[in-house]
Amino acid sequence: MEGVPQNKKIILFDGVCNLCDSTVQYIIKRDKNDIFRFVPIQTELGQKILKHLGISERNIDSIVFYEPGKAYYYKSHAALKIAKNLGGFYAYAIIFKIIPSFLRDFIYDYVAKNRYKWYGKKESCMIPTPELKKKFLDESN
Repeated sequence: MEGVPQNKKIILFDGVCNLCDSTVQYIIKRDKNDIFRFVPIQTELGQKILKHLGISERNIDSIVFYEPGKAYYYKSHAALKIAKNLGGFYAYAIIFKIIPSFLRDFIYDYVAKNRYKWYGKKESCMIPTPELKKKFLDESN
């Protein structure tokens, strides 16, 4: 897909959600091997990627983890894949796979449904600093 590096793992996230933004900042600080790139779902590229994957925006209310040319994951499965790819201590999050996915996703959906109420919402997507700009994909990348 044009505009998406094939050698990076893409995290699509809700760009106006404070919880999602904090999570992205957390991942960026720990992405020591520079494997992730980020795209707000609200952007034109975010919409193109969702369409390419065949995912309706109505079905996604927070995060998608996309490995170009391989697979995509959402909800709790995406969170576990991200943790595994961060490596180190975070890779141990894989133990949560023993919990059935319907239960993990139920909890995930509950948090996702309440994230604006609990953590707030921005008027627009974050504008990354020049140092962080390389971590975010847009139509010009």
